[in-house]
Amino acid sequence: MDKLPKIALPTVFIIIVLIILISKSAVNIGAGEAGVLWKRFGGGVVTDKPPLEEGFHLVAPWNKVYIYEVRRQELFEKMKVLSSNGLDIQLDASAWYKPEIENLGKLHKEIGENYLERIILPTIRSAARSVVGRYTPEQLYSSKRDAIQQEIFEETQKIVGDQYIVLDEVLVRDVTLPPTIKEAIERKLKQEQEALEYEFRLEKAEKEAERQRIEAQGKADANRILSASLTDKILKDKGIEATLKLAQSPNAKVVVVGSGDDGLPLILGNN
Repeated sequence: MDKLPKIALPTVFIIIVLIILISKSAVNIGAGEAGVLWKRFGGGVVTDKPPLEEGFHLVAPWNKVYIYEVRRQELFEKMKVLSSNGLDIQLDASAWYKPEIENLGKLHKEIGENYLERIILPTIRSAARSVVGRYTPEQLYSSKRDAIQQEIFEETQKIVGDQYIVLDEVLVRDVTLPPTIKEAIERKLKQEQEALEYEFRLEKAEKEAERQRIEAQGKADANRILSASLTDKILKDKGIEATLKLAQSPNAKVVVVGSGDDGLPLILGNN
């Protein structure tokens, strides 16, 4: 019985040490994450092997695992930029990005966990200032937002594409101009719209007048052709034909043959 405590103490000590070692060695990588292994005695960051995937892993307690989110993430940024004529513009933009999983070790070794602040943010700010500086406030407000968005994306992609970062998209959420400039642009756009509407009405009226002129000309030409084709003989034949049809109707009438000025019969009578 006296020996039991002497045996139990080392056992308890060993169990405690094992628990500590396992807790130090156990790494759990969650959904949408990947781990970069750093070996204290094996060359530092492991870059020649794929990163640790989701799930439970055991590593040597003297090594360390850096966990990265590898799902697509969104960055939202408000920036003060200058237009081509030096006016202050506020640009609200967002970017969709994620690290290259296959190069996660290189990203950690060369840039670090704060690659967002070191690479993505400065690059987007620089690209936005460069791109917006090519346009006037009117272009930024009305017609060039899609072009600006694409140019910012392309200029940012040129830099981050070589930094083990995947840039999916850059979106321009809003462009805020100084109030006086915005009001002036809106007035100008309204005036241009009214001018276009006036031109449309004027063009429509001119087309309607032309249509009526052509229609009147057509009727005049038709009447002239008809008048030229109606000889006295044709008119007399038409009159006789109409008289015969009328004489055959059941209504009471009196037909006087040859009593008209033009030699046509006269029809006297009532219903």
